[in-house]
Amino acid sequence: MRVMTLVFCVLLTVMALPGRAQSAEAPAVELKDNFVEANGLRFHYVSTGDQKAPMILMLHGYPSFWYQWKDQLLDFGRDHFAVAPDLRGYDLTTIPKGVDQYKMKYLVEDVRDFAEKVGGKGRKFVLVGHDWGGLLAWVFAMYHPEMIDKLIIVNAPHPMIFEREMNDNPVQRFGSNYTFAFNNYDAKKWDEMMSANNFAPLIQGILGEQIKSGRYTDEDVQKWVAAWKVPGALDAGLNYYRANHLNPPFNETHPASSIPTHWSAKEVTEGAKSTIIKTPTLVIWGLKDTALQTGNLSGMEKLVPNIRFRLYPNDTHWVSISKSKETTQDMRDFIEGKDMPHESVAH
Repeated sequence: MRVMTLVFCVLLTVMALPGRAQSAEAPAVELKDNFVEANGLRFHYVSTGDQKAPMILMLHGYPSFWYQWKDQLLDFGRDHFAVAPDLRGYDLTTIPKGVDQYKMKYLVEDVRDFAEKVGGKGRKFVLVGHDWGGLLAWVFAMYHPEMIDKLIIVNAPHPMIFEREMNDNPVQRFGSNYTFAFNNYDAKKWDEMMSANNFAPLIQGILGEQIKSGRYTDEDVQKWVAAWKVPGALDAGLNYYRANHLNPPFNETHPASSIPTHWSAKEVTEGAKSTIIKTPTLVIWGLKDTALQTGNLSGMEKLVPNIRFRLYPNDTHWVSISKSKETTQDMRDFIEGKDMPHESVAH
C-alpha cells in the first residue's frame, strides 16, 4: 500500500492587474488524499481547493487513475473544489469481485453516491470524463441531469453514436479490434500480453510524449506504475469492457456468429430519465485517436442540443495530458461562459 497521504504544494503565479504590481506569492494549492464509503465501496480520491467553492468532478478511464487529472486539479483548485476519484477497481479504491460488478448501472450509482458523500446532497457540479470515465459521464448525465451544472467530455464516444459507428463504420470496427482481446474472444488475452509486469507499452503509449519533453519525471511515471501494480487493478479495468460488452458485433476476423454479445446503447442506458442530454456540454477531442474514429463526432447535436466542440487535429486519445494547459483553459472558458470558437464537425 502506498503512503495514504499525498500532498503536492505548488506555488501558482497570479497575473497582475493593469497598473498593479504582481503578487509576490500566491496561496499554495494542496492535493490531498481522501477516502469515503460510497455505494458499498471504499473510494480513494484526491481533492484540492475550498470545499465551499463550486465543485468539479473528474472521472478517469482505462488504464488510468486519478493522477491523469493532476494538472487540472492544480489549476481548478485555485477557485473550485476539484475532485478526482479512483473509480471502482482502480488504484486504492475497492476492487469488487466478479465481472457483473462492473455493469454500467453500478458505475452510475457509484458516481451519484460518491458525489453526494463528498460534495453534499443537492449540490450541482461540473462533471468531466475521459475514455471510460467519459462514457460513464455521458450515461450519468442521462440518469441524473438534475445533479450536473455542465458536462465536459474528452475523447469518449456518446453511447448511441458509438453503437452506430461500430455497426455501420468499418473504420471504427477496425479501431475497436483490441476490444475483442479485452473481452477474451482472442486466444492471446490482454492479461497475457501484460504478463511479467511489462508496462513499457502503456508507459510509451500514454506518457511517451511527456517523458520525451521532460514534463513527466521518473517520479510521475512511477506513480502510474504503482497504480498498475495493484493486484487485480488492470484486470478490474477490463471488467468494464466485459460487463458492458464493449466490442463490435463483428469485424473482418470475427464473424457475427462467433460474437454472442456486443455494445448496446439500450442496455447501458436502461432506466435513464432521458437519452437526450440538455445539459450544456463541451466535447474536447484529439483527432489522432486511433481507437475512437472521428465518425463518433457526427450527429451529436441531435442527442445533445446544447453542445460545443474543441478539436485538436494533432493530438491523440490522451489530449488532456499532452495538451493539459490548453484543454484546462478550454474547460475554464466553457465553465465561465466565455466565448469559444464554435468548431463544427462534418455530418
